[in-house]
Amino acid sequence: MTGKLAICGGEPVRKTMLPYGHQWLDQRDLSAVVETLKGDWITQGPTINEFEQRMADYCGTRYAVAVSSGTAALHAACAVAGIATGDEAITTPLTFAATANAVVYCGGRPVFADIRHDTLNIDPAEIERRITRNAKAILPVDFTGHPADLDAIRDLAKAHDLIVIEDAAHALGAEYHGHKIGSLSDMTILSFHPVKHITTGEGGMVLTNDETFYEKLKVFRHHGIVKDPDKLTGDEGPWYYEIQELGYNLRITDFQCALGLSQMDKLDRFVQRRREIAARYTEAFSQLPEIITPCEADDVQAAYHIYVIQLRTELLRVGRREIFEALRAENIGVNVHYVPVHYHPFYQREFGYRQGDYPSVENYYQRALTLPLFPKMNDQDVDDVVSAVRKMIDYYHS
Repeated sequence: MTGKLAICGGEPVRKTMLPYGHQWLDQRDLSAVVETLKGDWITQGPTINEFEQRMADYCGTRYAVAVSSGTAALHAACAVAGIATGDEAITTPLTFAATANAVVYCGGRPVFADIRHDTLNIDPAEIERRITRNAKAILPVDFTGHPADLDAIRDLAKAHDLIVIEDAAHALGAEYHGHKIGSLSDMTILSFHPVKHITTGEGGMVLTNDETFYEKLKVFRHHGIVKDPDKLTGDEGPWYYEIQELGYNLRITDFQCALGLSQMDKLDRFVQRRREIAARYTEAFSQLPEIITPCEADDVQAAYHIYVIQLRTELLRVGRREIFEALRAENIGVNVHYVPVHYHPFYQREFGYRQGDYPSVENYYQRALTLPLFPKMNDQDVDDVVSAVRKMIDYYHS
């Protein structure tokens, strides 16, 4: 990084790179994994069921199905919702592409709707404008960990007979109107990637209160295999099974779930620390006219998977890229979330989307900068980020 120090002059704020996100594993986590690896079951065993039940209890939902990744969870939910060729699913272009990709995996068409300026979540009014007779589902995303407008979205879904698949990959531990995220939609998706609130390495989960979805999800993640004698069309012996619908191998392992169970013991503490760091950032930057800090609605508690500022580049001598590179030179591992899905060549080629289609998303994207935020950050780490950002603003102020 030393070659870039001249951007602002002097020594960098930090000597080593601070990433934007990172897992936090302790000895209990490691011991839980090792203990499971020494046991009889390292996959398709009882630890998976235990992890599912623990998460269902935490989120206040009846059923949970753990799978190999958050993307697998999205795919499974779209599949059991019946999304197929000719169907449309409405979602936001401000998300990781997996949200829309899962619709495409099932043969459907992702239909994008623009976002609100304040929460950066999908705008229910924009959803309503895009509902056609081909619509099958709505996929709201709890962007950054701030719950979407779930009441309004559920009302739209009920009025038009649509299924709500909530992408809560950012929002484990968040609350909406006093209720934990996870039980408020037809299906809710979680991710356990290392930068998320808890980790299983890779891993994901679908939460639901619908027994029919639950049974279908369990079959879908296991090649579509059916063994229940009451559901088989034949019976050739105790070994007999059938594949009645196409499924995939989306299974998660017992040792991953052992890690997840151990991480669950720390989840509330992790979320609280994220909120503390976010509050310190907001206090530090809210008086700087060059920065727009995140909004948190009165009726939610955001889980702050990421903390995103927006740069008012009209008040700066340079654009977002120069600020990004200067902060990296200070060893602050900033990032950008996300390249809007409709910018990607695949979505432009296959579905005809173009830059300019979603003004609110695009205005946000031109300004967005993700600051480091993860529970293992100490107060000095937070101070380093604040110092570096202020240094950039002072240096590049117009």
